[in-house]
Amino acid sequence: MPHLLRELAPQVLGVLTRRHGDFAAAEDAVQEALIAAARQWPAAGIPTNPRGWLYQVARRRMTDHLRSEIARRKREDRAAGELAAAEPCAPPPDAELGLARDDTLILLFMCCHPALTAASAIALTLRAVGGLTTAEVARAFLVPEATMAQRISRAKGTIRSSAIPFAMPTDRERAERLGAVLHVLYLIFNEGYASSGGSELARVELSNEAIRLARAVHELIPHDPEVTGLLALMLLTDARRAARTGEHGELIPLDEQDRARWDRALIAEGVALVEDALPRGAVGPYQLQAAVAALHDEAARAEDTDWAQILALYEVLRRMSDNPMVSLNHAIAVAMVRGPAAGLALLASLDADERIAGHYRLDAVRAHLLEKAGDSGNAVRYFRAAAERTTSAPERNYLLAKAARLAWRDEHGRGMLRT
Repeated sequence: MPHLLRELAPQVLGVLTRRHGDFAAAEDAVQEALIAAARQWPAAGIPTNPRGWLYQVARRRMTDHLRSEIARRKREDRAAGELAAAEPCAPPPDAELGLARDDTLILLFMCCHPALTAASAIALTLRAVGGLTTAEVARAFLVPEATMAQRISRAKGTIRSSAIPFAMPTDRERAERLGAVLHVLYLIFNEGYASSGGSELARVELSNEAIRLARAVHELIPHDPEVTGLLALMLLTDARRAARTGEHGELIPLDEQDRARWDRALIAEGVALVEDALPRGAVGPYQLQAAVAALHDEAARAEDTDWAQILALYEVLRRMSDNPMVSLNHAIAVAMVRGPAAGLALLASLDADERIAGHYRLDAVRAHLLEKAGDSGNAVRYFRAAAERTTSAPERNYLLAKAARLAWRDEHGRGMLRT
């Protein structure tokens, strides 16, 4: 049921916003409808028309909001007209609530309006379109949850005061908002492919929705190389999904995956998109990341991976991006080409970057490189530190298992030497 609610929420939000023109009130009404559904559906069963049910409940909340606003402002002369327009009626046919104009895509571009800062636009879109909780959005931005809650609230206020219309933007407006749109789709996909918290490694409904929206943007703007690159990156990454978990949901790292389980149709589509995007001119970060993903996917075995070419791509990517995660991946590529000591030396510089210092991925990568360097004791220590910091149960279990196996092997090896 949570998956269904997450899928329907942006659709109902789009319809309400289009009809009533108040994004903030519509978002609040939809949230209340979702809470009502979460309470009622488990006992009463999912309605025949769940989207119509959510819309009807949310519209009633909108009616209450309009009544409150009208009373507060004492606009008696307009009250009758506004209330008549908002009064609940029979639920509209499901087709009327459909996505013939793809309200979710319109909502995506609306939330990425230039009246908002880039950070606020992305945060709001993750919340309203991606269905992420405020805590999940905060983790994606590496900021406290309270900070993110304030940012989202301010963004909704900006949309209200700016009277941003609910409509597909013009070509010029799309160009202005495209960077934020692509970034938010990238973050939604990442949260779906590798969930930042909880008992499941992935949230398939999120990654699938990100791919669906990326395809829609690609159809809308087919010749933009970064749009093409982002779609390619998603497909090439998602192609490995079936091999990322074992029989009991445990995490399987890339170099240990059964590559026969990778989706070859998605890989072929992704590679074709990369080959289409790269020759067009200016190369952007999504194209470069897609090229890296293609090199991984085209290697028949882990040991066949062209790490030298991957390193070259990360060198270019690092020059155009100040993202600490890019620097982390660059350090891994350096270690694979020049040895673990070279990679560890690069990690030392990230310890001073407050955006990633103390992040579990930095500890996990350091542990992995220490293991490769033969420093088992410190590798165990950092695997355990990473496990304590992650909020993802599958990743925690994997890191603790790595630490336990390495500690046992180290102790067993010393015992053999003493014997």
